[in-house]
Order: sequence, then C-alpha cells, then structure tokens
Amino acid sequence: MFKDIRNDLPASIVVFLLTLPLCLGIALASGAPLFSGIIAGFVGGIVVGIASGSSHGVSGPAAGLAVIVLSGIATLGSWPVFILAVVLAGIIQLIMGFAKAGFIVYFFPSSVIKGMLTGIGLLIILKQIPHALGYGKDAVGADAFLQVSGENTFTSIVSAINAFSPGALLIAALSLVILILWDTVLIKKNKIFQFIQGPIVVVVLGIFMNMAYQNGLLNFSLAADQVVRLPVPDNLSGFINQFTFPDFSAISNVEVLKVALIIAIVASLETLLCVEAIDKLDPDKRVTPANRELKAQGLGNIISGLIGGLPVTQVIVRSSANISFGGKSKLSTILHGIFLLISAITIAGLLNKIPLASLAAILLIVGYQLAKPALFKQMYELGWEQFVPFIATVIGILATDLLGGILIGMAFGIFFTLRHSYRNSHFVKKIISSENGQEVHHLVLAEEVSFINKAGILNTLNSIPNNAKVIIDATYSKFIAYDVAEIIKNYESNARTKNVTVETKIKTLTKKLQSAISPRMALSILKEGNERFINNLKVNRNLLQQANETSDGQHPFAVILSCIDSRTSTELIFDQGLGDIFSVRIAGNIINEDILGSMEFGCKVAGAKIIVVLGHTKCGAVKGACDHVEMGNLTALLSKLQPAVDDETTVTDNRTSSNDEFVEKVSTGNVKRTVHAIMESSPILKEMIEKGECGIIGGTHNISTGEVIFYDDTLVSH
Repeated sequence: MFKDIRNDLPASIVVFLLTLPLCLGIALASGAPLFSGIIAGFVGGIVVGIASGSSHGVSGPAAGLAVIVLSGIATLGSWPVFILAVVLAGIIQLIMGFAKAGFIVYFFPSSVIKGMLTGIGLLIILKQIPHALGYGKDAVGADAFLQVSGENTFTSIVSAINAFSPGALLIAALSLVILILWDTVLIKKNKIFQFIQGPIVVVVLGIFMNMAYQNGLLNFSLAADQVVRLPVPDNLSGFINQFTFPDFSAISNVEVLKVALIIAIVASLETLLCVEAIDKLDPDKRVTPANRELKAQGLGNIISGLIGGLPVTQVIVRSSANISFGGKSKLSTILHGIFLLISAITIAGLLNKIPLASLAAILLIVGYQLAKPALFKQMYELGWEQFVPFIATVIGILATDLLGGILIGMAFGIFFTLRHSYRNSHFVKKIISSENGQEVHHLVLAEEVSFINKAGILNTLNSIPNNAKVIIDATYSKFIAYDVAEIIKNYESNARTKNVTVETKIKTLTKKLQSAISPRMALSILKEGNERFINNLKVNRNLLQQANETSDGQHPFAVILSCIDSRTSTELIFDQGLGDIFSVRIAGNIINEDILGSMEFGCKVAGAKIIVVLGHTKCGAVKGACDHVEMGNLTALLSKLQPAVDDETTVTDNRTSSNDEFVEKVSTGNVKRTVHAIMESSPILKEMIEKGECGIIGGTHNISTGEVIFYDDTLVSH
C-alpha cells in the first residue's frame, strides 16, 4: 500500500485541505453540530478507506444527505436520537452488502454516469464562483439549486459580482494563475513541481496573504465567513467533549427506523453511483467491488454514528480531486482522514486562517476537469440516445440536486430503452407458399417482448389479409408479457373468421407462453411437430439449456395418454422438448384413478391446454385383447380393452390378432371410448373442457410411417 506514497502523500494533503471546509459546510447546511462533519470526514477517510476496495474513493459527509439530516433531526427531536438512526443505517448497509445488493449500480447507463460527473463539475464551478469572490451566503459543499438564504445558484453569482470582496478576489485570482501555470508549465520543467502539488502552494499562499491583510501589510481584509471555521478546543478534554453518543433508549421508536432506512437507501445509492463514476475516471480502469463498498460504508456509518458524526457516503468531488492531484491508491484516502483527525486536535487555529477563496480556486480547477467542453462534443457525436440522457442529467443536477438530476437522466435513458423495445419487438417476413400460392407471414418475436410491444404486434397481426397464413415464431423469446400473450391467444381464436391459418412456434415454455396457447393452438403445435418428425426436420434444441430453464418449474401445453410401446415416444413423434408435454404411458391407453388423477394435475394444476389419447397401429395390448389372452396381472389390464373388442361389429370373420383390419378398428374404438370415459369419469376435466380451458381429442400413431391421424369427431374444444 505504501509503494505509491510519493504520489499519495501530496494528493492526500490536497484532499484534506478541500475536505475540511466541505465537512464544516455540510454540517452547517444539515443543522448539525459543526464538529459532526469533521467526525464523518475522518471516519470516512480512515475506517471506510481501510475497509473499502476502492483505490480512489474518498468518503465523508455528503451534500445530498443534508436535507435528510435536517428533517431527520427535526422529526426525531434531538441529535443523540438522530445519530442512533445513523448507526442503524450502517447496519442496514452492512446487510445490503452481504445480500449482494451492489448490483443495482449496473442498471445506470453510462450516459447518465458521465452526465453526473459533468453536472457535478459545472455545479462545483457555479457554486465556487461566489466563494472566490468573497460572497459566502451558501454553505460550502451545498449542492441544491435553491439556497436557505432564498437565493439560487445563479442569483448567488449575480449577488457575488455586485458585492465582491477585493481581498478574496485577489487571492482567488493569484491562486488560479498558480494552479494553471503549475499544471501546464512548471510541472514539465522540474520534478520538484510533480512532488509538491500546486494546491498546497495555493493554500500556503492564502494563509500568508490573509495574515498580511490582518497585519495591515495589504489594504484588504477577509470577513469571518470568508475563511475556514473549524471549532477550536481549549485542550484535549475540550476536544473529547465534542463527541456525542447515541441515545439508545429510543431504539424502539419506529420513526428512528424510518429515518435510518431513508439514510441507508440514499447513502447507498449515492455511494454506488460515485463508485461507478470514479471507476470511469481511474487511469488504470480498476473496478471497485460494489458489495464490499456497501459493507465499508455500513461500517463507517456505524462508527460515525456511535461517536456523533454525520452519515457518510463516497463523494465525487473529493474522489475526483484525489485522482486529479495524483492519488494512486487508497493510502491517499486513509492519510487524508488521519490529517483531519490530527489537525482538529492540534492546528485548528492555523487552519482557520485558510481563505475559502483559495479552496474555491482549487475546486474550480477540479470542476473544469470534470466538465471539459470536449466531453460535450464527444457525447454529441455518439448520437441522441447518448447525448439526450447525458445533457438531461447535467441540466437536472444544476436545476435540482444530485439525485434529482440522476432521476431526470434515468427517465430519458428509460425512454430510449422503451423506444428501442417498442421498435424491435418483432419483424415480419412475407413469402408465397410454393404449394398453393398462399401468402405466408412469418412473424418472429424478439427475445424480450414487454407490454409496450402490444400495440405494434396487434397492428401487425390485424394487417394480415384474409385467406393467408401467419407463423408466430417465439423460438427466440425468453420472456413474453401476459398482455402480448393474451393478444396472440385472442387473435388465434378470431383468425378463423378471416380464414387465416395460425401456426405457432415456441421454445421452452414459460407460464406466459403457456397461458397464450389455446386448446386449438396446442393441437396445431402437435400437428406441426408430427409433420417435422415425418419429414425428419426436427427442431435443433439445446436440451441442457432446456433442462436448466425448466429446473424451477414446468409449464407443459399438453397431456398425452399413449401406449407403453417402445415405438411410441410422444416427445419424439411430436418433436417436442423438455417441459412441453406430460407423457402418460400405459399398455392399451386404458384409464384408472391414478391416470385420471395425473391428468387432472396436468391440466388443472400445471395448466396443460389439451389432452390427447393416442393409440397406435399394431398394438400388442389390443392384439392380446382380441385373442382373449390371460396371463398373470395382464389379464386384468386386457379385460379393460374387451369392451372395445365387443363394440367392433363391422368385422365378423377372423376376429383375432391375425386380422390387421380388425385390430386397427378395435384400436380406434378403444381410443374413442377412452376419450368418452375421461369426460365421464372426471368432473374436473369435463368442467375445464366445457369452459374452453382445455381440449381433448383422440388419435392414432402409424408406427410404419410415423404419421399421427387425429379423429376430429372426438375433438372437444371451445
């Protein structure tokens, strides 16, 4: 950690000098004791700095929490009760860290993050101009557009120009000249200027000029609100007495928990956004572990609250200054916290001689580095989808505050995302069938189809002419919103009135896709699958992927009662994948209570849309029934096929298994009897079928050709 101390030490001094007035200003704006800002500053530097995985992030009190602190103190009635809420907020952040909640930062687009950095840069410039001119009505570190004094960011500048202090202006002007020369000329001349940072020289110059003013060497002066105002303890005991401890007797107060929750959420959001932004500024492009940062911030808030400090977050102004002035590792952050603590004990009187104009000049340079004009050009060249959220974030930050600006930028980012989703929900290929000249419209759905795609898909479906065919292809879709699934389902029902044939292609079924399938659509899917099987054109499925996709639940569209025969695997002959069908297999397609219960589960509970009773040619069980075979337990099973044998009266000669015609007619009759028996034996299934929630049909699989013939006279579907 000490290998970059040559860079980290001077950077830490600069960050310390900038942090001091910011901590005091934020405490003042928060209505909290001034020393609470210093506590949060050194805790953020030392404790969070050690625990964090960020190389450049600097934590401490943040302007974005000032209003929350102010209202929190008023709500809870006392400072000791409020800092109890800070401790609880830290505990909540620790829990969030262990729960891996840091992922939320990745939902913020790059354009908004860049807009946030640029907006803060411009905000720093606008907020520091009055301090550079010696007009300090707005507390140092405040970032809200509207000020407590009744002014706003822009009127404050106008007031500062009309009532500037010549002494402050002279210090600011000389400081800016030194900083610019240091960065553009001197640092290139000699290595000594690389080690001694320009801001340190500027602060020392400011102290000497202020002392010169006080001693009459220069005919200028600085007022009390134009210099740093750190509380000066008389002795060590006086310093220790500035610490405050939480009032744990209020632990059962619900309002304390509410305030803690608000602090935890806002502080975590600001921290995560800062982490993302600072990682973009990092010359080495290191990535800060977001969950570790939440834990570090939680630890920092627990300790800060326990000793009377403001809540802490990672802060962009100090973090970007750390990068700008050469910080290489988190040692810089830790050292700045140590300097804050030591200075508050030992040299508070000397620090109170630092002019705010000197610090304002340093921050003006930091602001310019964050908001360089070249960045505006770069974002504009990336196109409107990047530029609009970027500029909206910038304007939002200037017109409201940090979080307000981010929310405005996000709104524009979401708009473009929704616009893309609306425009890219599907595409249509129109071809002419080579078989009958019929128009075929191939509608391919996107991977994600949300409710906002409803209008576009409906318009496309309604534009399909009469007597055409539409293929609704969802093989690439991982999610289809219920609204869209409902439209597809309704269209399939109404398409018959236009003589439009609807064919549906789906991948692994989800609950949404399953709900979009009607009984007739389910039958169509099975027919299409069997046609692919016959022509050896099966769908190329990733079965391992389907296994993963169905591991948390199944949503089959069909229940198929077939024979145990090894040649009648229903998944194969209907070309279906894992999770598509419930396959019930028993010799002779007979039913019993167990099979009926399984069907009821498949339809009523799991949502299947059709029941298929599937016989097959050359069925061994049917042949056994025709020959009145008796053998162990098989005897009882074959007896259930006997009614189908008795019902077949059209064949009078050779009523044995040697007569193929007789066997196939008995098989067909058995299928139809089973369809009827299911309706009669299961009130649950009968009710579902009559309501149109499910359908039922019989059919026969020809084991020689692979073709399945469905018996339309057995179809029951509404």
